Amino acid sequence: MADTFSLIPATTVREWLNDEEEIAFFDVREAGEFGEGHPFFAVPLPYSRLELDIVRLAPRREVRIVLLDAGTDDAAISRRAARRLHALGYTRLFVLKDGARGWAAAGYTLFKGVNVPSKTFGELVEHAYETPHISAADLARLKAESAPLILLDGRTVEEHTKMTIPGAVSCPNGELAYRFGALAADPRTPVVIHCAGRTRSIIGAQLLRSLGVPNPVVALENGTQGWALAGLELEHGSARRYPDSVEDSVSSEARDRAALLAARFAVTTLDARAAQAWLDAADRTTYLLDVRSAAEFARDGVPAAVHAPGGQLLQATDQTIGVRRARVLLVDYDGIRAPVIATWLVQLGLETALVEARDAHALRRHGRQATAHGAVEEDLIDADGLRKLRGAADVHVLDLRSSAAYRVGHPERARWSIRPRLAAALEKAGRSHRIVLLADLQELAALAAVDLREARFSNVSIAKDGIDTFRQAGYPIEASPQTPADRERIDYLFFVHDRHEGNLDAARAYLAWETGLIAQCAPDELRQFCIDVQAAHADTLAQPIL
Repeated sequence: MADTFSLIPATTVREWLNDEEEIAFFDVREAGEFGEGHPFFAVPLPYSRLELDIVRLAPRREVRIVLLDAGTDDAAISRRAARRLHALGYTRLFVLKDGARGWAAAGYTLFKGVNVPSKTFGELVEHAYETPHISAADLARLKAESAPLILLDGRTVEEHTKMTIPGAVSCPNGELAYRFGALAADPRTPVVIHCAGRTRSIIGAQLLRSLGVPNPVVALENGTQGWALAGLELEHGSARRYPDSVEDSVSSEARDRAALLAARFAVTTLDARAAQAWLDAADRTTYLLDVRSAAEFARDGVPAAVHAPGGQLLQATDQTIGVRRARVLLVDYDGIRAPVIATWLVQLGLETALVEARDAHALRRHGRQATAHGAVEEDLIDADGLRKLRGAADVHVLDLRSSAAYRVGHPERARWSIRPRLAAALEKAGRSHRIVLLADLQELAALAAVDLREARFSNVSIAKDGIDTFRQAGYPIEASPQTPADRERIDYLFFVHDRHEGNLDAARAYLAWETGLIAQCAPDELRQFCIDVQAAHADTLAQPIL
């Protein structure tokens, strides 16, 4: 098959990242590989999920796309990804010569971790706004003294339930502006915002300060990790969360504050005609995002919009906005959350506007056709079919779930694999052997099946209900705590996850990584940010919390 891309050096990609045209710079390695080192503006698009995520990350098929992988094996994964994207109608495809190795060889920095631009932004915000913080030891002392205090967890509700500071209430950062008045009725009560590390603590605290709430607000320094490093116990299983309803008087005051803040940052509201013109532009990418909660979006979300809860949008912008220099339209139903989030996106360097919900419902995305990736019925195998295969020769079961899930339990004789490594997993298999794939999503297995059939494996099936199909068929489920070996787990980033499993050394390393991000950045990488302290009038709440 002929190549559908041009091979370009790192120096050219760097020039493109700094010109005026849109560019999507996609790293098609898996999460563990991406997190060990990638360019600052690289967006994670793992090959295992390529076709499932590409339209969301790059909705305009004419956008300039650069792909990179590790740079080994003649850029095999990037080349394969380019062919897949070309088949989906993407027309301007390029591959970074020598991948990540080529980037480093050109003298450019490879950044560890994930969501690097958003994390760097959080550190810049703390420096620019001088966002005040409180140490874990001082917070523990205040709690021991039963001092008046409101402690809010700015992460997702799920993260809060897993572990939190004792007594904290879950209120994701995207909900803070809307629900704060219902959580802090007394304007004199000090407020502490925390997350697991630093970014959401800083952004959440500064969001409230910039909004001009009367309470003293600070960030908990280093979040739950700082709490654990101070030798303090975390709480697990908390069900405390923000109230679902907000009184009209409370929301009216919040709306006024949000409108004032948005005006200071010159955030405009487009009518239906102007918003549709943004979406229809042939030469620009526009993301239409509903920033409310998942339950609200499921109930009455704007049909043309993508759900992107505001707090997570700021925490992990690259997981939603895949095109550099794209435009963003935000919508909510309350006139509070979207304007406040918009002021932060502007400071992240994104051209951002608002659209009223009533106008947003009239918007349409033309030419953005959904691409089917599901398994067809004849590809599926049910429990009866698996029973007949049990013990048969020349049958290969590949478990495509996460390596962590595989270690916990997998069907007997199943081997763990992932889409980029299917060929190696089946190196000794005959092309006519029976291959059975299981995954959490049929769509993921269907993508792997495409690659296998291209490699001339002619007898590929997909377990209809994933591992449950094997359970129904009576297959024993086996655990393997050491398999696959750590070095094989390219889907898992130890650097990020180990800090949440009680590994204090990992927590120290992670916090040092966060605070050291700015120093690693080159001037052109920092130039994208447009932090404007004066526009935020962040001079409220100067009184100390202690």
